[in-house]
Amino acid sequence: MADGTLASRALTACALAAALVLAGCASGPRSSGGGVASGRDGPGSNIPSDLDRVPDAEPRIEAIRSSGGTSKPYTVLGRGYQPITDDRPFRESGIASWYGRKFHAASTASGEPYDMYAMTAAHKTLPLPSYVRVRNPANGREVIVRVNDRGPFVDGRVIDLSYTAALKLDLLRGVAPVEIERITNEDIRTGAWRRDAGTAYAAAPARAPAPAPVRVAAAPVAVPSAWVAPVAMTAAAAPAATMPVTPQTPVMAAAPSEPEAPAGPREAMVVTDLAPLAPLAAPAAPSTLSSSAASGFWVQLGAFRERDGAESLRNQAARGLPTLAPQLRVFSEAGTHRLQAGPFPSRNAAGEAVTQLRDSLRIAPMVVERR
Repeated sequence: MADGTLASRALTACALAAALVLAGCASGPRSSGGGVASGRDGPGSNIPSDLDRVPDAEPRIEAIRSSGGTSKPYTVLGRGYQPITDDRPFRESGIASWYGRKFHAASTASGEPYDMYAMTAAHKTLPLPSYVRVRNPANGREVIVRVNDRGPFVDGRVIDLSYTAALKLDLLRGVAPVEIERITNEDIRTGAWRRDAGTAYAAAPARAPAPAPVRVAAAPVAVPSAWVAPVAMTAAAAPAATMPVTPQTPVMAAAPSEPEAPAGPREAMVVTDLAPLAPLAAPAAPSTLSSSAASGFWVQLGAFRERDGAESLRNQAARGLPTLAPQLRVFSEAGTHRLQAGPFPSRNAAGEAVTQLRDSLRIAPMVVERR
């Protein structure tokens, strides 16, 4: 009986260890060498000076695993995920985060050691390995990374970038919206992934340039009255075109702020049946506001190329701050849709709303003045 108990415990321990290795980015805090890490994540103390010149990952055809631990359905923090096991195209928009010294040299879900200075990333469902093009819509910068890990397991986040990839995209201050597009083996085989290739992929219509970055000044920004005119909601847009445009700063390789925890509590993945997805809330109806009522101080939450993006953020803000919901409006001008809250009687009152929105939604709103 004693021998049987010992054998059972040994098998359980082995299974747990295998699950932790499989989970990679999701398995738990780690340190260099694969041990357990403690403390906050960050950029490291000896950052190479030329990381902005590190080349992108070079896409090459790699076998797509249809079996094995990295291809099976799994569960992390009570949510199920189904990895992709074919060569289908894939696009996604959402929040990107990055992970650094806390996981440097630790084992990833693919079994490779994590290198924070390489051009890699973690994704919840893309095949391991695979390649994606990541675009920062606020400044138009793009990089290509090799996905070799799982994560991030935080609502709203779609990709965890290496330190170098985040540096090249100007995302080192924490989290920010991105658009990602998978580079399939077929794209690699035909050369369609290259921007200078004479293919349908390369010749696709160029995206409209993002608005120039706006820096928050001490005085409020005067807003043209033309922005007051509301427009009807357009047809549903592709997710990749619903990203808020946030101000960006020049890339600096020295002393960036530490990122938010890239994946929250990291737990082992457990194979399980996937639960059905909850239905999305219906978007709020477009609102109208007269020019006279629109004057005053407003808080701008974001600017979008598509109306649906502004409405989506409006719903999110209304859920996060119900008391602010009646003051949320979408203004459209010259193809840009701005989500703003107001009007407020003073700039100080608008500043209080900025603090609430920043703490609740993790965004960087700004105060503007309508006259």
